[in-house]
Amino acid sequence: MGLSQALSTAMSGLRATQAAISLVGSNVANAETPGYVRKSIIQVAGMTGDYGSSVLLNGVDRQLDQYLQTQLRTETSGAAYADIRSTFLQNLQNVYGNPSETGTIEDSFNKLLTAFQGLSTSPDSQSARIGAVSAAQTMAQTLNAATQGIQNLRANAEMGINDSIVTANNAMAQIAFINNQLQNNGKTDAATASLLDQRDQYITQLSSLMDIRTVVNDLNQVTVFTNSGVQLVGTEAAQLTFNPQGTITPNTLYNPTDPTKSNVGTISINFPHGGSYDLVSTKSIRSGKIAAYLELRDNTLVKAQAQIDQFAASMASALSDKTTAGTAAPASVLPQAGYDLDLTGLQSGNVIHVSYKNNTTGVTHNLSILRVDDPSVLPLSNTTTLDPNDEVLGIDFSAGMASVVTQLNAALGTSANLQFSNPSGSTLRVLDDGATNRSDVLAASVTTTMSSLTSGNPQFALFTDNGGLFTGAITANGSQQTGLAGRISVNLGLLGDPSRAVILSTSPLTPAGDTTRSDFVLTQLQSGNYRYSPQTGIGTTGAPFTGTLTNFVKQFISQQGEAATAAKQLSEGQSVVLNTLQKKVTDASGVNIDDELAHLLALQNAYSANARVMSSIKQMYDTLIQAM
Repeated sequence: MGLSQALSTAMSGLRATQAAISLVGSNVANAETPGYVRKSIIQVAGMTGDYGSSVLLNGVDRQLDQYLQTQLRTETSGAAYADIRSTFLQNLQNVYGNPSETGTIEDSFNKLLTAFQGLSTSPDSQSARIGAVSAAQTMAQTLNAATQGIQNLRANAEMGINDSIVTANNAMAQIAFINNQLQNNGKTDAATASLLDQRDQYITQLSSLMDIRTVVNDLNQVTVFTNSGVQLVGTEAAQLTFNPQGTITPNTLYNPTDPTKSNVGTISINFPHGGSYDLVSTKSIRSGKIAAYLELRDNTLVKAQAQIDQFAASMASALSDKTTAGTAAPASVLPQAGYDLDLTGLQSGNVIHVSYKNNTTGVTHNLSILRVDDPSVLPLSNTTTLDPNDEVLGIDFSAGMASVVTQLNAALGTSANLQFSNPSGSTLRVLDDGATNRSDVLAASVTTTMSSLTSGNPQFALFTDNGGLFTGAITANGSQQTGLAGRISVNLGLLGDPSRAVILSTSPLTPAGDTTRSDFVLTQLQSGNYRYSPQTGIGTTGAPFTGTLTNFVKQFISQQGEAATAAKQLSEGQSVVLNTLQKKVTDASGVNIDDELAHLLALQNAYSANARVMSSIKQMYDTLIQAM
């Protein structure tokens, strides 16, 4: 190898060392920069003449473990999902309160029972009467406040989705922009490595919002998909849209059966070259903050509202609903037999119960005939009531009794061999088929909601639906029960005259010391057993939860406490996993100052050695020139 070749080799060594020193300086300077990946020079040997090898610079290498990075993004999604759920469930726990605290649902209910116990002890005491009505008002206000708290959480989730969509769109736009810069660059120099660092940060940010996977091509361009396979960004970014609702109420719900009927915001993706896709109805987002917000807004918090609505409805109906058995049909209808039912006071949502036996099959059928005043909701499902063993038939009462009889005979005349008629006024008669003996009517009754405080019955509407009767009506807007806890209030007649908590009749006047009504309230609220909707997350359609109101309250408050604890533990566990992975990534890809300084010393020695080679060659050249 000649002197010129040796000089060239030494100079290539100097250039390589200078570039490496520059990167060491960059590494040290960015040791605390978030998302910065340690970099090093890619060096390869190049031939120089017959006997030596020069040093060629082949780009900049990012010290990155792709497998760890993929794992980190997956756990980032999971940790973000768990953290949001834990935060919201802790807040929901605060709405419900702890059983030992005052002002909670359970505490208010216990105080209501105590107040009516005092009223039964001293029915003629004005202070006891006022105390009972006041306790009922506190109970209603507690449920109102719980509803407000739950709907505020749902509104926060809605806004959380909106903010996440804005962040996601910005991240996707930046990823697409950097992809295009990489396409135009086509190099693997320090500038390219810096772009890759920036892009990785945006991808990590996107992974905290939703579950994603990435594919990288030969030009270092990345294509990002959701784990369900929807492409979010490549060289062009898709656009996510969200239509947040200004006000969230218990009736503001997502409809999974028909998303077009939903009245909460939904997420759509608009692709760069046309076309769009609903990401909510297709369940395309399964983890990350957005998935957590959707789960909370549309499921968890809706169930929480359903729980307090069910409690309010059961409490109101337990006191206001009266079931009256039918009277045997007159002998004049023989050989048919059946019952006459007085439908006076039957309200929309009230139920007529008919039990009959099919003598051909030997099967006994329990019919629940619901009064409906909005025919658009018909037909009704058998799950409309909470009885898992009944058959539900909705009948439109808006056109009068003649129409009711016609509908009943059309629905049950042939299939059940029952005959309905209206002998007079508001009387509904149900008969079997007589001599042919294909059916027998076993029992019939009607449940109505009492509207008067002085009907002579212990049943009365202590609680109302914003001043009106709660009857369980079903309309095109949904069930009256939805959101009831936010509207429940004490009967205005009782607020004006608390004596009605004891006086159930004015003609004749309820005698002094009578505890019929207060005893009835205690019995219904303290020991009455009721079924509760599976929409509360407790029980199933086939086996609904059954128990006292106290049992139900304790059940859903306990369930919520357990859910909040489990969510917190999961979030803490996810944080541990995420932190462990972040440490592994930092160890593998981050900057270690001690290592960099040690590397710098080695580079200094290499630089000195290359400089020494060049100095020696210069001396040789000088000697050669002097000899000439």
